[in-house]
Amino acid sequence: MQITDITPKPLQSMSKIRLAAYCRVSSSSEDQLHSFATQIRYYSEYTKKHPEYELVDIYADEGLTGTDMSKRTELNRLLRDCKLGKIDRIITKSVSRFARNTEELLITLRMLKEIGVSVYFEEQGIDTNQLNMEMIVTFPGMAAQQESEAISGNVRWSIQRRMQSGEYNCTYPAYGYDSVDCKLAINEEEAKIVRRIFDLYLQGFGTQLIATMLNKDGIPRRKGQGKWYRHTIRYILTNERYMGDALLQKKYYTETLPHRLLTNKGEKPQYYVENSNEPIVSRETFQAVQDLLMCKGGEAYSRTIYPLTGKLKCPECGHNFRRQVVEGKTYWLCNGRAKGDSECKSRRLREEMVYDAFTRMACKLKDNSSYLIGTLIKQIEQLQSKASKSQERIRQIDKELADLGARNLVIARLHSSGVLNATDYSTQTAELNNKITELRIERRKKLAEDEDDELLEQLKDLEEMLAEYLPQGEFDERLFEGIVEKIMVDDNTKITFKLIGGVELTEKIIEKGRCKSL
Repeated sequence: MQITDITPKPLQSMSKIRLAAYCRVSSSSEDQLHSFATQIRYYSEYTKKHPEYELVDIYADEGLTGTDMSKRTELNRLLRDCKLGKIDRIITKSVSRFARNTEELLITLRMLKEIGVSVYFEEQGIDTNQLNMEMIVTFPGMAAQQESEAISGNVRWSIQRRMQSGEYNCTYPAYGYDSVDCKLAINEEEAKIVRRIFDLYLQGFGTQLIATMLNKDGIPRRKGQGKWYRHTIRYILTNERYMGDALLQKKYYTETLPHRLLTNKGEKPQYYVENSNEPIVSRETFQAVQDLLMCKGGEAYSRTIYPLTGKLKCPECGHNFRRQVVEGKTYWLCNGRAKGDSECKSRRLREEMVYDAFTRMACKLKDNSSYLIGTLIKQIEQLQSKASKSQERIRQIDKELADLGARNLVIARLHSSGVLNATDYSTQTAELNNKITELRIERRKKLAEDEDDELLEQLKDLEEMLAEYLPQGEFDERLFEGIVEKIMVDDNTKITFKLIGGVELTEKIIEKGRCKSL
C-alpha cells in the first residue's frame, strides 16, 4: 500500500508580502500628527525587522467611530485596496482598534479571508491565517464591544444630566436655525420660509398645499433633502423650537449595538425647557396654529381651501381635479380634460357624494380595524421578529461563503501544483461557484426582509386615529386630512382611497347610504 501526502503546500514566491498597517489616531489635530508620525516610524521599523514584508501604506482613522465601520473612511479605503489585490496582509494593534462591533468585525474578517488577505492582531497575538482563529477573535471582540457600550452609556448619562439641568441644547439644529458655539442662532433665509409656512396655514392653506407651493417655487430643504412633504410641513408647525422652547429627548438611541434611533413614546424621560432659544414666530402665532390643527376645520380654512383640493387624481392623465359650482351644486372634474390638455375619459363627481363615500369607507374601516390594520401591524412586527433570525442566518451564510472561498483556494493550489487535473478542477470549482451564487441570492433575500419602520409607524397612526374616530354620519374633515393621501377617480361610479400606511380601499359613489353611528 502506498500513501501519498497531497496536503496543499503554500505557493513559493520570491516577491515580498505586501503589508498594510491599520491604526486609530487621536481626533485632536496636534495629537493626530504626533500619533501618525509615531505609527509610521513604528511600522517602518517593523518591516525592517521582518524583511519578508513590504509596507504598502498606513491607514489611520480618528478614534471616534469605533462602533460604526461605515464612518471610518480609512478602513473602507483599506478594504477597497484589499479587494483590488494591492494587499496580502494587514497588521493592527488590537481587535478593539480594528472594530468594536463583533458582528461587523467577523463579517469583515470572513470577507478578507475569502479574498486571501490575512490579519494579525499584535496585542492578542492572533493571526487569521491560522485555522479556527475566527472563534478566538470573537471573545476579545465581544469584550471590546462591551467596552464601547460602557463608553456610550457614560455619554448618555452625561447628556441626561445636562438635560435635567437645562444646559443641553440639541445635537442637530432644526430648519431655520444654525448651531453657533453650541447655541442655536436663527438662519434668516430659512426662517423666512418657516414664517411663511405658519402664515399660510393660518390663512387656511392645508399642509399638502403648502408643500406643493414650496416645491413649485423651487425652495430647497436643508442640505438638498429633496421635496417638501405634508409630514415635513406638519413637523414644522408642531415644533416648539420655533416659539423658543425645547422638548428634549423626543428620540433616543438603543443601548446595545448596533445602535438604533427610536421615537420616545414614554420609554425615556423628557424635559421641557422654556425660552431655550431665540424664537422665529411668536407664542401667539404658534398657539393659534396648534388650535387650528386640533379643531376639525377652522373658519379661515374652509373659506380659502377645500378638503378635496389636490386629493382627487385622474388615473389616465394624472391631473388633479378642480372644483366647479353649477346651479348651486358643487362638482369636481379632471382639470386636464377641462382645459383641453388631456383626452381622458370624462369624470365628474358631486362633492357631497365623495364626502359620503369617505364617511362610509371610514365607518367600515373602523369596524374592521382590528382585522385589517391590526393584522397588517402584526405581520410587519412578525417580520421585525424574523429579522433577528434573518441576521443569524446571514451570519451563517457569511461563514459558509468564507468556507467555500477557502475550499476554492485549496482546489486552485491543488490544480496549480499538478495534483488536480483540469477536468476535475473545472468540475469542482463550478460546483462550488454554484453554491456560492445560491448563498448570495439567499443572503440578498434575507436582507430584503428588514423592517420598514416608516410603514409601521404610519399604520399605527392610522389605527390610533380610527380608534379616536366617533362616526356621526357626517364628513369628518380632521380624519380625512389625517389619513387620506390621495383619491383615484376610477370612474363616475367608484373611487379608490389611498391612505397612509399603503392601505387602499375602493368605495362606490351612491346617492344615499351613510353609515350608522356606533
